[in-house]
Amino acid sequence: MGHKFSLVLSREITDDESAVLREGFTGAVFSTDALPTNAEVKVTRVDFDDEVAPSLAEAIESALAAVKTVPDLTVPGLSVPAVPQAPAEEPAAEEA
Repeated sequence: MGHKFSLVLSREITDDESAVLREGFTGAVFSTDALPTNAEVKVTRVDFDDEVAPSLAEAIESALAAVKTVPDLTVPGLSVPAVPQAPAEEPAAEEA
């Protein structure tokens, strides 16, 4: 299971920009969406399932760094689904 998250970009990207971003993204799927704060503004949404990065934080940092390579493109939205927490280990019972 990879590190799953989504980025909402500040605008719709061009095919050339998509090609540049695909080089910097791992496990990304691009789609058109609406800006969360204004449904009339079309933007690109990128959903990730990164199997390569050692941590979720590193996967997100890598994706944000790739976005910075495209002029005038920002990330107004990031969403990360909740990850179930592993059950805590039971403390060892003390012998009487």
